Amino acid sequence: MKRRDLLKAAVTLPLLPLLMRSGTALAHGGSALATTVRSRLRPGQPGWPAAAEWERLKRQVGGRLLKLEPPFAQGDASQALKQLGNPFAVGDNPALTQTSGWADAWTSQPSAWAVAAESAADVAAAVDFARRHHLRLVVKGGGHSYQGTSDAPDSLLVWTRHMNRIELHDAFVPQGCAGQVAPQAAVSVQAGAMWIDAYDAVTTRGGRYVQGGGCTTVGVAGLVQSGGFGSFSKNWGTAASNLLEAEVVTADGQVRIANACTDPELFWGLKGGGGGSLGVVTRLTLRTFELPEFFGAVNLTIKADSDAAWRALIAEAVAFYRRALFNPHWGEQMKFYGGDTLDIAMSVQGLTRQQAEQTWAPFLDWVRARKDCHVTKPFQALLAPARHLWDADFLRKYAPGAIVSDDRPGAPRHHMLWAGDHDQVGWFIHGYQSAWLPASLLQPGRQAQLVEALFTASQHWGFALHFNKGLAGAPADAIARARDTATHPQVLEAFALLICANGGAPAYPGMPGAQPDLAKARHEATAIDQAMDAIRAVAPGAGSYVSESDYFLRDWQQGFWGGNYPRLAAAKRKYDPEGLFFVHHGVGSEDWSADGFTRLRT
Repeated sequence: MKRRDLLKAAVTLPLLPLLMRSGTALAHGGSALATTVRSRLRPGQPGWPAAAEWERLKRQVGGRLLKLEPPFAQGDASQALKQLGNPFAVGDNPALTQTSGWADAWTSQPSAWAVAAESAADVAAAVDFARRHHLRLVVKGGGHSYQGTSDAPDSLLVWTRHMNRIELHDAFVPQGCAGQVAPQAAVSVQAGAMWIDAYDAVTTRGGRYVQGGGCTTVGVAGLVQSGGFGSFSKNWGTAASNLLEAEVVTADGQVRIANACTDPELFWGLKGGGGGSLGVVTRLTLRTFELPEFFGAVNLTIKADSDAAWRALIAEAVAFYRRALFNPHWGEQMKFYGGDTLDIAMSVQGLTRQQAEQTWAPFLDWVRARKDCHVTKPFQALLAPARHLWDADFLRKYAPGAIVSDDRPGAPRHHMLWAGDHDQVGWFIHGYQSAWLPASLLQPGRQAQLVEALFTASQHWGFALHFNKGLAGAPADAIARARDTATHPQVLEAFALLICANGGAPAYPGMPGAQPDLAKARHEATAIDQAMDAIRAVAPGAGSYVSESDYFLRDWQQGFWGGNYPRLAAAKRKYDPEGLFFVHHGVGSEDWSADGFTRLRT
């Protein structure tokens, strides 16, 4: 503990009995309690729960209270090391997170205790315990937070991994909405489920589509609360915009059903307001859609011979996107790296293979006609029946190199991730930034500015345009649903999210052989800064996607939520007046120290 924090705690601790009595009187008094409770407790401090109190909590949650230890602090770390190549194994360890840290920002350190929740009642017991004892509370489902919000030392973890039941509905009506909302097909997913679990139930076995994330091991609940983009968001919108209802435990320990008819402000805040700030989501119900006939991908890599050729290639890629791809059929990425290479890895839905090939023919003709641009990975358009996109058995037979399976004995057969996501397992981030790019930059009069910015940025560091993470060009109904969420309004007018990032090998504290090269990390972070400076010159005031953004973002309230932040802050004051729920750069976190233990202002 830092000396400053220790002094603050020393001043506050003698007052704790009085504050706890005041808390009882003020429990229903809005934000009054927020003016009294100043510090959360750490192990060893006076007031930290005694062994008997932890034992009572353990009985209350059916024995599912775990004492966590750093996974590499054991005498034999071989088992933990074996897990690091398998994100499913990493997720099954409550002491690990899917990201091992961020240079000069945070490192993955387990909570002191964890409730391995199996029900909303378990979650409510943990929330009550943390509130009564003034503990730092953390929530983890998938554990994918780049910002380090999936764990914290000296905290109590609500671990929802085992809450993974899924139920399909033919005609779902949110609670309290009978007669106000038409029944619709939907799926209810518990908070610990991953997107591969949802896709297996809804698409592979159910023959329908649910808008989720691209990485299959990401948790459903975390993605929805952050907004939630997947490969086909250009057609079906964000995951948050398709939320129909949520079961959530709020800071008062109440299990609430939030939808457009009951607790509408809480419901709105959960749709893109960021995870871990307003409550612990225990179940979500999302609308589902009819499947198109085909899902697929287009891949192509082109290398330019000179700066002039590279600038021309960028210009043609931008113009071609505007002419042919700026519509609901196309998503995913064009990657610009090395100062001379364009790597295309785009998703497609609602077209046949022949239609996809016809769409790309003019661009390929342009490339072939130039002597200074060369195809280094041939064009491929791969499409398959939509029902098989996440069908692990189908993929093992027809595209085994595209996936990595959970190879542990007894693992569910449908548990697989895309091979392209495998290098993120346990990665240590050097730098990560994003920016929504407005569709106005695609207009003929502004394309030259955009091209020059992309060219200049690429001289500093590589980046990718994620077209599915901007809703400009999407159908009107998808945009309307997204408008009724807390996600930054800029997403409605963005044609893409530009992401510029890099990281290194896993570097968990105490991990044998883990030596992150901080000098290299800082050098790369500086290069990323320089690349993003070029982008922001043509997109001033561009916001960021909360799940994929800069840990060090200064004006994060505006950057993540824009004009929606005051409304989110009001919901925070209503449902969590004491600030029990804290995450880095989450709603209300400006009231607390960086570690979430000391209140800075009231």
